[in-house]
Amino acid sequence: MAEHTHVLFVEDDDVIREATQLALERDGFVVTAMPDGLSGLEAFRADRPDIALLDVMVPGLDGVSLCRRIRDESAVPVIMLSARADSIDVVLGLEAGADDYVTKPFDGAVLVARIRAVLRRFGHASGPRAAGGTDGASSVPGGVLSFGAGDGELEIDTEGMEVRRGGAPVALTPTEMRLLLEFSSSPGTVLSRDRLLERVWDYGWGGDTRVVDVHVQRLRAKIGQDRIETVRGFGYKLKA
Repeated sequence: MAEHTHVLFVEDDDVIREATQLALERDGFVVTAMPDGLSGLEAFRADRPDIALLDVMVPGLDGVSLCRRIRDESAVPVIMLSARADSIDVVLGLEAGADDYVTKPFDGAVLVARIRAVLRRFGHASGPRAAGGTDGASSVPGGVLSFGAGDGELEIDTEGMEVRRGGAPVALTPTEMRLLLEFSSSPGTVLSRDRLLERVWDYGWGGDTRVVDVHVQRLRAKIGQDRIETVRGFGYKLKA
């Protein structure tokens, strides 16, 4: 998977940037490394990488703002790098459209595993396997699923990977689409955060549930706040 995969890496610390670039290149990735947000945005527009790794605190244009600019132009996967696991910057990065985050200092093998997990998800997101297949995701019925009625009707085309709300198209990131497909596979059923981390984020290990919470929040804003119900102490469910 890594061969010829182009990674944009934006990090202002010279030692971390150079060491991480070398580690990723040893794993077969093609890396463009930039020291600040503005040069990172220019590189993104010029090279159109397969994935972006953005440090939160970079000069010129901070990582959160850079993520937002990238998300305005592309659905390319984004992983944020944060120095503190409990930092508000983690949530801000996810709210800006990042798909995942890694806390610094990080182990090179962990970073590569996260990159590969995100790439697997995005590789499935544009085709039928996003709705099922052998990658562990739940099976979603083919065709168009409808929830609700009238102007607020939610339609999910599981084959064309399109969503409409009240007849108008809804733009979802691949991660948001996978999350919605997981909910629509079991409408009315409560899905725990751990299950969603495993099915949507491809985590075979424990992950930060804030990733789930922020993406549910973003999904609600797009498909309707009342579509996904919070079941305190258990998780979330899509209203049937």
